[in-house]
Amino acid sequence: MLGTFINVGTVILGSLIGLAIHARLPERLTKIAFQCIGLFTLFLGFTMAAKTSNFLVMIFSIVPGSIIGELIGIEKHMDRLSERIKHKIGSKNKSFSEGFVTAFLLFCMGSMTILGAIEEGLGGRPNLLIAKAVLDGFSSLALSASLGLGVIFSVLPLLVYQGGITLFAASLQQFFTAVLINELSAVGGLLLIGLGINILEIKRLNILNMLPSLVIAVILAYLFL
Repeated sequence: MLGTFINVGTVILGSLIGLAIHARLPERLTKIAFQCIGLFTLFLGFTMAAKTSNFLVMIFSIVPGSIIGELIGIEKHMDRLSERIKHKIGSKNKSFSEGFVTAFLLFCMGSMTILGAIEEGLGGRPNLLIAKAVLDGFSSLALSASLGLGVIFSVLPLLVYQGGITLFAASLQQFFTAVLINELSAVGGLLLIGLGINILEIKRLNILNMLPSLVIAVILAYLFL
């Protein structure tokens, strides 16, 4: 899990730098930087979503998965977790939960997360995760400068999610086919498109409640492709 640990380190470093310069940046600069992140997130999402080889897998993943997530109330649970962390550290940052959730989704839904974690889990060098670590470091700087302290705590779900994929891939090496990875990345791309819409404040979407779609995509791709 070397790649994940490096990734966590760069996010912490970038977040600390962003927090240090937060008070010195004019609001218009942090706003334009945030808009750039939103546009890039949309681009990344469309690029990933285009990798699907079967649109039926995508639609039968995203719709039932989102309904399941809505029934479970994943977003509410994540908000409670972020509020609990905020309370424990005594933060008064109004954007704590938004920073926590936005950073988690941005750092964890990309194809580099999935492919890089699987690459390392299958015994390869963590080259993709190291490259991702550099990108996440710069992204965390901009995010923490805009949204504050919540961004740095996104390393907790990042460690669990990305590290979990690495360990899972190591234990089930034959399970991860190229088709399965592509379908998983494609559904993750849809979630990133939704995140980009949220960041740009076009419309508020409950992206966290759509996370079960990733599990359903893996199952459908494994069974039918």
